[in-house]
Amino acid sequence: MPMTMTFAVTPPIPPAPSPSRARHRLAATCVAWLLCGAASAWAEPLWFVDGKPTQAARQAVTALSDAGADGLEAQDYDAESLGRAVTQAAAGPALAPEAVERIDGALTQSMQHFLSDLRRGRVDPRKVHAGFDVSKEKPFDPDATLRAALAADRLPDAIREAPPSFPLYGTLRTALARYRALAAEPLWAAPLPAPPGGKLTPGQPYSALPQLAQRLAALGDLPAGTPATDGYKGALVEAVKAFQSRHGVTADGVIGKGTLAQLNTPPAARVRQIALTMERLRWTPLADGPRMIVVNVPEFVLRAYDYRDGKLDIRLEMKVIVGKALDTRTPLFEEDMRYIEFSPYWNVPPSIARAELVPRFRRDPGYFTRQGFEFVSGTTAVPTLNEANLSAVLAGKMRIRQRPGPLNALGDIKFVFPNNQNIYLHHTPSPQLFERDRRDFSHGCIRVEAPVELAKFVLQDQPDWTEARIRQAMTKGSSNTVSLQAPLPVVLAYGTAIARADGRVYFLADIYGQDKVLEQALQQRAVRRQSPTTDAAASPARPS
Repeated sequence: MPMTMTFAVTPPIPPAPSPSRARHRLAATCVAWLLCGAASAWAEPLWFVDGKPTQAARQAVTALSDAGADGLEAQDYDAESLGRAVTQAAAGPALAPEAVERIDGALTQSMQHFLSDLRRGRVDPRKVHAGFDVSKEKPFDPDATLRAALAADRLPDAIREAPPSFPLYGTLRTALARYRALAAEPLWAAPLPAPPGGKLTPGQPYSALPQLAQRLAALGDLPAGTPATDGYKGALVEAVKAFQSRHGVTADGVIGKGTLAQLNTPPAARVRQIALTMERLRWTPLADGPRMIVVNVPEFVLRAYDYRDGKLDIRLEMKVIVGKALDTRTPLFEEDMRYIEFSPYWNVPPSIARAELVPRFRRDPGYFTRQGFEFVSGTTAVPTLNEANLSAVLAGKMRIRQRPGPLNALGDIKFVFPNNQNIYLHHTPSPQLFERDRRDFSHGCIRVEAPVELAKFVLQDQPDWTEARIRQAMTKGSSNTVSLQAPLPVVLAYGTAIARADGRVYFLADIYGQDKVLEQALQQRAVRRQSPTTDAAASPARPS
């Protein structure tokens, strides 16, 4: 059960002190007042005047009660007890100073926690496998923000301004309210039955067609007012295709095991998925520069955009291939792109050389020559394949690289944002993989579908790099490095819910299990906060 705080609005009257004790208490009070008089302004209540709660106090408890609208938990801020205390205080006689101090302090602390959670999130991203350093973000002091808002009588504005300004946050907030409303409807009380034979194709009979149509209409995939049909055909098939496209399923109109599982996923599960993505947005730096490149790993999509004055202009969107979920996951972090390599060498990572290439060369020596590989000792290229060189690679005394050319694993261009995990963007000699719905095939680096378009975006401030020149450099066959005039932020992000401005919401598979990790971290945090040993006076400014 959550830990709650109880506030005595009208505390019991203590017995009258003896005259001697009263004199000592009065003297101590006078000394304390004289010593601390300079700081007395800070002891003034923030939420009460003359023992009665202010309008701002009512605004605060309303905001805390509505924390769920931002994917937060109202009980984390003791919203129910605080709301009850403020309501009772407003309806009754003026409170005694002791009661005012208790309620005022508790409401202040809860509002500080709330503002901090809205701005920075509730967990340290580095504890949930995301390499974003919140200490690099612009400073945010929830106490100063709160006091400034109250002094200017703009508390609701400060609450609205605390969350991320990135447009996706707002569209997800709207989607969250919509799916919460859907969760309250009985349409998902019973699952849709499996079709005969395990799948439903257009033209086949299906006993649950009315329920299927109701569910698709509620989700917005079947237009309102669509006439009922006596079979699985027409508008209903198109609605299923629209649903499939929003849920990472091949949009073929066939209801098989995967599509049925998505159709039977209750809206309450989607509510949690949206809330987890909103949590990530609080510490994923998507608005750190006027121009950015963002890869959303579970979506297998790269977007390049301009971001100015809170307005997002997506200049480029393309498919990508990311690291294998099983063993070579693409890490999550932000770094600045600083240069491009045209016709790059592929310097094979030692782990890949040992585990894959050396055994392959021993089985098929011709593969070494066919694919354009060579050994490197220091700075000297060694083109000879023999057992001594293979042993030197295994011993760490030589390395393997692949020369530029049409078979090079990096394709003909490499986009470099230096990082300690040796991750970069690059083209690929195997473009057919972009046709797959699920695209986690790489060793961790990210393969891009449209390298020329990406290069044009990256080099747009260097007009001498025309499309013709870019293509020429990519096919030249000799390596050439071009430095960028200004660093360009690249963010490798993770979000399994995407809400468009038109109201359509896309749900993606949690391919790396990151939603589960974040969910567990939030549950552990809730347990710590509910523990009786929790220090209620601890600073709320830093995510746990």
